[in-house]
Amino acid sequence: MLSYQVEGHGLGHDMSLSSESKTENASQKDANMQWGGRFAGGPSEIMQAINASISFDKALWKQDIAGSLAHAAMLAHVGIISQEDEAAIRKGLTSIGQEIEAGRFEFSEALEDIHMNIEARLSDRIGEPGKRLHTARSRNDQVATDFRLWVRDALDGLDQQVASLMRALATRAEEHAADPMPGFTHLQTAQPVTFGHHLMAYVEMLARDRGRLADTRKRLNECPLGSAALAGTSFPIDRKMTAGLLGFDRPTANSLDSVSDRDFALEYLSALSIMAMHLSRLAEEIVIWCSSPFSFIRLSDAFTTGSSIMPQKRNPDAAELVRAKTGRITGSLVSLLTVMKGLPLAYAKDMQEDKEPVFAATDAAALSLAACDGMIRDMTANTKQMRALAGSGFSTATDIADWLVRVLKVPFRTAHHVTGRLVAKAEEKGVDLAALSLADMQAEEPGITEDIYSVLTVEASIASRTSEGGTASANVLKEAQKWLKALSPEGKSA
Repeated sequence: MLSYQVEGHGLGHDMSLSSESKTENASQKDANMQWGGRFAGGPSEIMQAINASISFDKALWKQDIAGSLAHAAMLAHVGIISQEDEAAIRKGLTSIGQEIEAGRFEFSEALEDIHMNIEARLSDRIGEPGKRLHTARSRNDQVATDFRLWVRDALDGLDQQVASLMRALATRAEEHAADPMPGFTHLQTAQPVTFGHHLMAYVEMLARDRGRLADTRKRLNECPLGSAALAGTSFPIDRKMTAGLLGFDRPTANSLDSVSDRDFALEYLSALSIMAMHLSRLAEEIVIWCSSPFSFIRLSDAFTTGSSIMPQKRNPDAAELVRAKTGRITGSLVSLLTVMKGLPLAYAKDMQEDKEPVFAATDAAALSLAACDGMIRDMTANTKQMRALAGSGFSTATDIADWLVRVLKVPFRTAHHVTGRLVAKAEEKGVDLAALSLADMQAEEPGITEDIYSVLTVEASIASRTSEGGTASANVLKEAQKWLKALSPEGKSA
């Protein structure tokens, strides 16, 4: 692997464009030298403004340098450029990387994009060898390579964040494996579950999200470099060498597809959109759990804000913003799908609009994951309140029906009907099911005995759910510990 392979996925948006007119004039002249041989004049101001992408694609600088280092090494290896030229290119690119890292590099809008900015600076620094670097490549395969590298690095960073959130959830689930809470359907009390079981549901969702990210990475890990503009190149290049230097599994198979394809970005945004939906659901539940009628959890000052008029308020703004950022991520997917939907092969300038949605979605996803991770680790569970509500709303009604089936061998539909009548009777009397007398019970089903009361506690209801994946405390504890082991540094899923 070459140096300047990106670690993480910071976008570096603090880099500013040069605004000095003398720099712009020189840069426009350089830009014309890059592609302007058949043009008598330069682009208009409006054309230059709409055509330039350096304001955002400068985020690809590390990947662009990595790709150029690999390309130069390959060109020297096959004898297209000399070893001396390759050494000069390597030294020059390394120096340019240091300039950018230190914030000393002057980016020029007239040079359009990160590729031409770096190439022009390289030629300024080392002369003729810099002008040989672009042999056997086009900006079409160059940007396709840079973008794949960037998305791959972003995937790796987000994968670690997802794993961290899964660890946080599993840790809290282990802590609350036996603590009852009401389980809901339609946001109506349904059956008792444990708080740990509820948290582990999100571990499973996030595990699928990690799987989608891994699948995306596997498919994108092919190298387009060497495809040139669209038809390949007449030079005897070694694409396998370039792919290997950049950490790709193999070169792409079709030069037209290589420069036309943005499936990897679409698949990435699709995976992020599904993950963001999961985070939004978790955030929504945090908002509900924090609300006064529920009061299941409390977030500290670190993840709440106050009101400008109501001094008593503690607003779960972090969770609300995670919920809102889902729209930005999903919108990025729709944006790129719309850009790509009608494009003929191969490259078209529309594809310049591919990066900002990906950058924006990545930033939103990373921040949302960090916020959820922080809130889960930070929250204090009000287990007394959860337990009090776990038995409300006739939540053990299904346990009566199950008892009738198991003990009296009543068909389930009949048991369901009998239980419904018992619920109506308890509701009429204003009592819980366990407070109905045996006579009340037997009036609906004469075969009912005192034994039925043994299943009408929250604890008994939870303990009975021993089926695989069920909410029984032992199940929850086992699953939480399994995931914590898998997500540990020694585990397979770390």
